[in-house]
Amino acid sequence: MKIHSEQEMLDFGEHFTPINNVIELVGDVGSGKTTFTRGFAKGLGIKESITSPSFTISKSYACKNGKTLIHYDFYRLQDPGLMSEDLKENLQNQNNIIVIEWSDTVKNLLPKNHTTITIKYNDDGTRKVEIS
Repeated sequence: MKIHSEQEMLDFGEHFTPINNVIELVGDVGSGKTTFTRGFAKGLGIKESITSPSFTISKSYACKNGKTLIHYDFYRLQDPGLMSEDLKENLQNQNNIIVIEWSDTVKNLLPKNHTTITIKYNDDGTRKVEIS
């Protein structure tokens, strides 16, 4: 899929229906991972402003359906340490919807049936999105 603008990325996120509760976002800095998450959160009925948790590592948001969106960003961590325990605990709760950016250090903790969205920034300013 080709995304032409930030608004299209927000719309894609807002209308995205995952087949499971764990979404791994893969892409370079500035590719649109947090923008996707903003749209996804809107689709879940979250009214709060969604920002990258790159300094706090994780942020939680209450969804309109009683579930919780937990947004992780492991970019700054070479070793996730205690955050890996936090992630393990949150993965076990079926009421959590988890979005993870920069998952390399926790890849072994992700369930086999998670959804991966890969976003590649193209030279023409568009983004190529692949879902697996």
